[in-house]
Amino acid sequence: MIHSPGLFLTILAFALVIGPLVFFHEMGHYLAGRLFGVKAEVFSIGFGNELFGVTDKRGTRWKFSWLPLGGYVRFAGDMNAASVPDADWLMLPPEERARTFPSKPVWQRAIIVAAGPVVNFALAVLILAGFALAYGDSRTPTVAGAITPKSAAAKAGLLPGDRITALSGRSVVTFDDMVRYIKIRAGEPVTIEFVRGGTPMTRETVIGTDIERDRFGNEYRVGRLGIANSQPVLVKVSLIEAPGVAIRQTGEIVNTMVETLGQVISGRRSVKELGGPLSIAKVSGEQLTLGLPAFVFLIALVSINLGFINLLPVPMLDGGHLFFYAIEAVRRKPVEPEVQEWAFRGGLAAVLALMVLVTFNDLGSLGLWKNLAGLIG
Repeated sequence: MIHSPGLFLTILAFALVIGPLVFFHEMGHYLAGRLFGVKAEVFSIGFGNELFGVTDKRGTRWKFSWLPLGGYVRFAGDMNAASVPDADWLMLPPEERARTFPSKPVWQRAIIVAAGPVVNFALAVLILAGFALAYGDSRTPTVAGAITPKSAAAKAGLLPGDRITALSGRSVVTFDDMVRYIKIRAGEPVTIEFVRGGTPMTRETVIGTDIERDRFGNEYRVGRLGIANSQPVLVKVSLIEAPGVAIRQTGEIVNTMVETLGQVISGRRSVKELGGPLSIAKVSGEQLTLGLPAFVFLIALVSINLGFINLLPVPMLDGGHLFFYAIEAVRRKPVEPEVQEWAFRGGLAAVLALMVLVTFNDLGSLGLWKNLAGLIG
């Protein structure tokens, strides 16, 4: 039976995920700017026309806009929300000019820009540290407890008791390491290095493909080796150890994101698997119905995703600004305004094209194209 969270719960869950994450991201920029004496003219949650807002005593306009799919901080001296420098900042009186974003040294501007993604990662680490304290850290060894008949592991000749040490040259320490590697490589060849009775051995096989379906009717294509763990090991984590565990887990999640993105770029994974705001909204509603722990864990995942995407070297994103600052630091002078303008235009076009693609995918995952095909047929 397929369970649906309903439209109202989906919208509510989406707002509870995106709203706070965008706020914290932009607050990172804002606080870093204040640290270096930069005036923030606008702090917006959402894009487009303002719905409501208030101006504080520092002259910052705090507002909510009608398209709640992001946000921005516009500092003094910026032409727009993308922090494109406004040439008029040079005409300001010295005291006002000193409070503009372009007047600051490149290292301060880089810190201000990087602060947003850093806050996203820090928030995720805080959440994952809480989970580590509450539930412990999984450290199940890579020893096969059972081999599924006719599976990839069975075809490779693996036996219960074998201890896997590496997959295609990548060392695996815990069972979770194996699962992460195998899950995103359905149908790909793999070289398995393992130890049997003290003797190192090597086998080659092709990772199996399994189609999973959850209670909401979503289907997932995942890789399967066909090995069950021997005995789950869950270690209690102290308050001092928890941040380290959380940082490691965050790194593992980012590594998986990098690898899956590489698979999409190389054509090994379909672009149809890319999702956008509608997919996030759908998953948010589903996770909220599963309970608070599942929903909070989703917030951590989306926060990591938001931080990671913003660090990509694409103009319009934080990573694009950092790329230009790196060039400026090497050249000891800013990139020419014309070059930046064309780069940001190209970045905007790329971001908009990606948004169209993921929205098309989202609508497909919601069954719109199948329904239309049925009506036409």
